Amino acid sequence: MKTAITGATGQLGQLVVNKLKEKGYGESIVALVRSVEKASDLGVEVREANYDKPETLNNALRSVDTLLLISGSEVGKRAVQHKNVIEAAKQNGVQWIIYTSILRADTSTISLAEEHLATETALKNSGIPFTLLRNGWYTENYTGSIQGAIAGGAFIGSAGEGKISSAARADYAEAAVAVLTGEDHQGKTYELAGDEAWTLSDLAAEVSRQTGKNIPYKNLPESDYAAALVSFGLPQELAQAIAGWDVSASQGALFDETQQLSALIGRPTTPLADTVREALQK
Repeated sequence: MKTAITGATGQLGQLVVNKLKEKGYGESIVALVRSVEKASDLGVEVREANYDKPETLNNALRSVDTLLLISGSEVGKRAVQHKNVIEAAKQNGVQWIIYTSILRADTSTISLAEEHLATETALKNSGIPFTLLRNGWYTENYTGSIQGAIAGGAFIGSAGEGKISSAARADYAEAAVAVLTGEDHQGKTYELAGDEAWTLSDLAAEVSRQTGKNIPYKNLPESDYAAALVSFGLPQELAQAIAGWDVSASQGALFDETQQLSALIGRPTTPLADTVREALQK
């Protein structure tokens, strides 16, 4: 029984591979990656899988029973890329696909949801049994900005007092492993988010507490936040997208209190304070 994992050298993918190895599943893992050279230290079987080259996908999915399809990183190209993977999975007789989607993909106002929803539809049309892991925001999406906020003297954003039910990336990896190694998950959709909801003001307060510095949160109009991100070197299109995600967050798009993630992993999700502490130690 072979279990393939796409994006296995990515941040989430590596965590999943390592957690599966810790549980003794190393022999059955196939890491699907664009660059085989970059995956030499994973310690599992590695196969080339380029989303844009279907011929590599057919080779990559030979003799694979279960596929963890971790959503790609190229926004705007993912619906087509994921469809290529699903088609190759169908041709190779894959028996089960687990897909990392986005929280409430079918109703979310976050622009990223469109591609995720297209992939969910492709899965439904494929006839292959599947499970949807609709992941909320990673806490690291925000703690990655801590050093910049400290340098600039403030956190900035457009999320207002919107509550964000985030969890650590490792929590979502653990959920994927729980599904891969558990039973009775086929056909299910999990809305995954952190137990603890917080605002960007709460994040700023936590960073201030841990650093002993006064780092306030400044809420900006969407256009001003996008302009600030461009001034930091982000491409215009990405800056506008990030600012738009914050506006959706202000309207509750990232809030969830069902606690399906902690139920799946069998423990509380990682507190905000812990992920902030980890970011400050880097």
